[in-house]
Amino acid sequence: MPRGRPPARTRTDVVAAAVAVADTEGLDALTMRRLATELGAGVMSLYTYVRDKDELVDHMIEHVSGYDGPPAPTLLHLAGWQRDLMLRHPWLPAALPGRGLSGPNAIGYLERGLAALAGTRLSGPAKLEVLALLTGFVAGYVNHELAQARAGRTAGEHVAAQVDRLQEAVASGAYPRLAEVLAEGGSGPPPAFPVIAERMIASLTG
Repeated sequence: MPRGRPPARTRTDVVAAAVAVADTEGLDALTMRRLATELGAGVMSLYTYVRDKDELVDHMIEHVSGYDGPPAPTLLHLAGWQRDLMLRHPWLPAALPGRGLSGPNAIGYLERGLAALAGTRLSGPAKLEVLALLTGFVAGYVNHELAQARAGRTAGEHVAAQVDRLQEAVASGAYPRLAEVLAEGGSGPPPAFPVIAERMIASLTG
């Protein structure tokens, strides 16, 4: 019996091409038609590799999430690793919310995070919640960084602009606590990511 023609590409090829499109053009630009054009393939042929775009994104997340940090990371290490990963793949923060973790790379992150939390008194569900909140914090931080980069301004310039606007608001006298905080200063650049992340982690695990 004829064995048929072997597939022209693998699922890994398709997923890697999708990652390349999303990295350069954004997740919204990634459609099955756009991916087919990138691969020089028919649109319908892509559905032999993935069911739909949603499944494709699941594979993309798994594809880029191979861990390359220290073997026994702390939560701070994991937060820094996630930040670096999201900066390399700016579509990740938008892709992650609401997705289940099923591949070995994604589940490996949970395993490392739970190991880092082993010395705490948190319950199992609370540990998982801490890891979810930490990922959400990092995603929000990276989104902010990317927005400032697109606007062509530094973090310090953004803070200064925000303080100026708040100073106008507190001049009315309606916000005494905010006025007190602003009087202490704060127009300079914000603390570096490790400092902010460490404070966040302390608040979640303390």
